[in-house]
Amino acid sequence: MTATTTPSSPADAERTDLLAALATARSALTGTVHGLSDEQAGEHPTVSALCLGGLIKHAASIEEGWLRFVVEGPSAMRYDLPDGVTWADLSAGTAREFPQWAIDHRNDFRMLPGETLAGILARYEEVAARSEKIVVAVPDLSATHPLPKAPWNEPGAVRSVRRVLMHVIAETAQHAGHADLLRETLDGQKST
Repeated sequence: MTATTTPSSPADAERTDLLAALATARSALTGTVHGLSDEQAGEHPTVSALCLGGLIKHAASIEEGWLRFVVEGPSAMRYDLPDGVTWADLSAGTAREFPQWAIDHRNDFRMLPGETLAGILARYEEVAARSEKIVVAVPDLSATHPLPKAPWNEPGAVRSVRRVLMHVIAETAQHAGHADLLRETLDGQKST
């Protein structure tokens, strides 16, 4: 059970609201795996490569990365390429070598040998607890950092803590919707 506190300022109220929205999105996502075995959480019941355990791993990884960005800035999200590899090679899948961050990103969407649903959920809880501590400690939700260099980021763009949180909430909610479809396809159960 979560204790309810009364925010002391509008900034605290906004922080509380953002954290509550993120907790709701997380709950919608994790609720989709209730009662599943590790094997079921790793199944791919549709033509996509998505599985329920992988979606939760991905959401945890994305949240962790963006909250690290809040604390450390763009150095927390580096997208370096190996020597001689271009973005075109990487997006075409023809790179002679893939950077570790790209391999990690791909692996976030699947349950790897030895991973368990309980372990994935426990890691997500740890990420959530860290995120809350970071958000509570940040003095100003309007504080910004420049985005790291990557083809999907506009050169010179910045993100505030507020926008980072809104992005994480939106992405988590989007993946909760994906997870609903996967769960229903997997065994006919609905999470809501």
